Amino acid sequence: MSAPPHSPHGVENLCAAGTALYEQALRDGRVKAEQAGTAAPCLLSFGLLHPVVDDLGQLEPVPPALVLHRLLRASGTRIAEERHREERLAALFEPLMRVTGGRTAATEPVSLRILSGTERINGAITEAMAEATSEVLCVQPNSHYSGPRGQAAQPVAMARDQALLDRGCRIRTLYQHTQRHMPLVLARYEQLRGDAEARTLDEVTDRLIVIDGTVAFIPAGEDGRLALEVRHPALLTYFTTTFDRLWRLATPMYPQAVRRPSLGGVTPRQHAIAALLVEGHTDAVIADRLGMNIRTARVHIAKLATTLGSDSRAQLGYLIGRSGILDREQDQGRGVGPEQQQGPEQGPGD
Repeated sequence: MSAPPHSPHGVENLCAAGTALYEQALRDGRVKAEQAGTAAPCLLSFGLLHPVVDDLGQLEPVPPALVLHRLLRASGTRIAEERHREERLAALFEPLMRVTGGRTAATEPVSLRILSGTERINGAITEAMAEATSEVLCVQPNSHYSGPRGQAAQPVAMARDQALLDRGCRIRTLYQHTQRHMPLVLARYEQLRGDAEARTLDEVTDRLIVIDGTVAFIPAGEDGRLALEVRHPALLTYFTTTFDRLWRLATPMYPQAVRRPSLGGVTPRQHAIAALLVEGHTDAVIADRLGMNIRTARVHIAKLATTLGSDSRAQLGYLIGRSGILDREQDQGRGVGPEQQQGPEQGPGD
């Protein structure tokens, strides 16, 4: 059976066969040339073995100290050549850089930057908030507070937010209506001291943090382990304008508002569900959009169907349109009627 082919490699990655044969040659004083040529030809290439003067069929080892000295000397020569090359490149490009005033990619402001990993994301947010002097805007969807990751992040966020409030800054946060009664959210505003205000909507955007209108953080992936740091002025203006428009439509969270009355037996939560139903969304999508579990969404849909006298899903969409309840919901959104300033209804399981 023939020996496997010898793969090329560097001397610093001496193969197992070469190492074993070189050790044998050091112990025995010589090895057969045929053996080395078959099992480890690299030993001759690297100068670790050389022919015996009085017997060319035998190879004797070169002392390891001599080999190491020769290799290090060659390596030092290559390093010196690379340094000389670096000096020539610097001499070539230095006058060219003066043409652009010395501007480089490293000195240009980075308008978009991907952050990877929870620790790095939190570190960037903490660093930006430590430099804040005015206001932080936040959108926190329901998913941010669900699960152990959200709970574990709260102590860090609380300390960071309180330090900002202690400097006289302001924090405005938008939540979904379903978060008004979450213990984690309630505890947050019981503990924070300073100008921290919260409002809620049926639906909010994905997570958003805008700091002093100079930097924003948004998700860059679905699992929360990637974020985009944004410093582009046009995007920051868009974020703050969108937030302010949603803020004006949202219901103040504190002091706790009274429950909004229903219109024609249809609650405000069912109004929001009705709008999504006529758009053709599934129960799962509706539950996700409104920050509730699917069982709760189906309970609301069933109650809405009973109120409107619907016998099927297709008929329910028709009856919603015919009832005019969505028109009344639009009037409320424009500020028509006293219900606009009252709190949302808490549905079962919210």
